[in-house]
Amino acid sequence: MSAELEAFLLRLQREPAVLVTVGKTRGSVPREAGAWMAVFSGATGGAIGTIGGGHLEWDAMRQARESLARPGPAAQVWEQAVVLGPSLGQCCGGALVVQFEQVQAAHIPALRERLREGHQALALFGGGHVGRAIVHALSPLPFDVTWIDSRDEVFPADLPAHVHVEHSDPVHRAVHDLVPRSAVLIMSFSHAEDLDIVAACLQRLRERRDLGFIGLIGSRTKWATFRHRLEERGFNADELARITCPIGLPGITGKEPSVIAASVVAQLLLDMAAPPNGV
Repeated sequence: MSAELEAFLLRLQREPAVLVTVGKTRGSVPREAGAWMAVFSGATGGAIGTIGGGHLEWDAMRQARESLARPGPAAQVWEQAVVLGPSLGQCCGGALVVQFEQVQAAHIPALRERLREGHQALALFGGGHVGRAIVHALSPLPFDVTWIDSRDEVFPADLPAHVHVEHSDPVHRAVHDLVPRSAVLIMSFSHAEDLDIVAACLQRLRERRDLGFIGLIGSRTKWATFRHRLEERGFNADELARITCPIGLPGITGKEPSVIAASVVAQLLLDMAAPPNGV
């Protein structure tokens, strides 16, 4: 669960809010359908999330706060159709429906499931410096991370809300129980572990065809060695083509963990945005 969603649900335990969501859209709009913002009461009550900024967001916040401040029963759900243009100071030129919903602590379980629908499950194998940087970079993004290592002492104590840690020895055994359509990043402390994890992912693809992006940290030389060893284990060229190695966007050559993390996370976001490939 993203840090943003966790912050919203944590605050909702103490005070009510209005959940503002982008509904149907047409043409060019600041945010996609499903984007949300939680508005709390008071002029300085603050908001968590965004529906795109500008006058659109300002007016939505005004309506939400007026609803929260109104005494007596109030509308629980309402919506507003908005055409964007120069009069609003937003020249996107499209149109959208903004949905408003009063929510409180009792709604937390349903909201947690509903607002996580667009999240991507990600299995991250390896608790080293790059793994930590990737976990940090993913914190505000719609990823639910299972962080796996064969060393149970490797994980930090202050884990982000979107991360679940798992000790697995041997580490590749965890591949069997991954959430279907998980993306996988492989960067353990040893090449032998990496090879076994890759092989387990390929075997699962052969049997169930239910994993997404599979990325392996390393060089082209490392992949050439792995490719030969995986061929010896019986995997063919089409199967091996499912592995991305090196990971990260081409052209970003920095070796600092934070730079690698930024490049890999951008690659994951591009993969999420790509049309389904049927696997």
